[in-house]
Amino acid sequence: MPFGGEPGRWNLITDVPGVEVGFVTLIEGEGASSGGAGPVRTGVTAVLPRGRADATLPCAAAIHSLNGNGEMTGAHWVTETGAVHTPIAISNSHAIGACHRGIVEWMLESHPEISDAWILPVAAETFDGYLNDINGRHVTVEHVVGALNSARSGPFVLGSVGGGTGMNCYQFKGGTGSASRTVRYAGSSYTVGVLLQANFGARSELVIAGVPVGAHLLDDNPLVEESWHLPPGGGSVIAIVATDAPMLPGQCAALARRVPLGLARTGTSGSHFSGDLFLAFSVANRGALRAVVPHGEPDSDGLDHLSFVEWGRIDPFYTAVVEAVEEATVDALVCNETMIGRDGHRSPALPRDRLVDLLASAGRLETR
Repeated sequence: MPFGGEPGRWNLITDVPGVEVGFVTLIEGEGASSGGAGPVRTGVTAVLPRGRADATLPCAAAIHSLNGNGEMTGAHWVTETGAVHTPIAISNSHAIGACHRGIVEWMLESHPEISDAWILPVAAETFDGYLNDINGRHVTVEHVVGALNSARSGPFVLGSVGGGTGMNCYQFKGGTGSASRTVRYAGSSYTVGVLLQANFGARSELVIAGVPVGAHLLDDNPLVEESWHLPPGGGSVIAIVATDAPMLPGQCAALARRVPLGLARTGTSGSHFSGDLFLAFSVANRGALRAVVPHGEPDSDGLDHLSFVEWGRIDPFYTAVVEAVEEATVDALVCNETMIGRDGHRSPALPRDRLVDLLASAGRLETR
């Protein structure tokens, strides 16, 4: 499909140097929900901005809320300090507590030197209650620690993995998507990467590669046929934007504000019932933005220093965010299969053969 821009090596958020991603996927049982005992279709996605070794070092960061019908913990502290200070966990709406505590446990276990530190984790969610027994305590602290421990650089699987396991997007099977773009600036090559948990959109809205395909794929929509209580378009999307380009916290906020433009390319108008929360960070300026005052007098002038992209030359990074978000959303749909969950609820996969025909008819398929 003809998406704009130049992808990185893996076309994933892990193309950004240092970023590591891990998953725990939970798929157990079938049939009727039974008082918190299942069936289970959920999991945890973990993002380590600087990887395991440097997990205690802050990154310049900012958060943008398109629609606040959702949760991302630690948002006020990110805004106050202009930095993200912990790994990030993404799961289902009722697993926020386990994710929050799991990050704390992992930080204390992996970095005992901060045992007396104040830890305020970033944990985010989308709602998977159509497929998953969301009221059961299926995501545990141990699962979150496991996802963080499994985090690696390099390629990873997309679709129904980690926190995206039980999610729907445009009323097809959705979940985890990721993409990246290369930006050349001032003689250097930088990467912008996106990871998102896609659980939003009404079928009729779906646009892929500029083609309004959703209007031609309205059949086989159990979320409508079963009169599921969540209105079309609801469900939420969490997006994480990473770059190795040096950015001020305010510039990270500007990157996060571009996420909705990429989502809009896929058709969504942004439902009231969708929590659309986005965090952007830069892994440049290593060692800056520490929030904890060290003991004793400063070794130098006591001043922090940040290099950053000139504001007047930042537009190519905005474009990279928009392009990567668009492709990551489509990835979450294409890299997926039909899933049957609690009470026999079925989320159909995007019909790839019909999609190919629609794009070909519109002259939007590349030949290789």
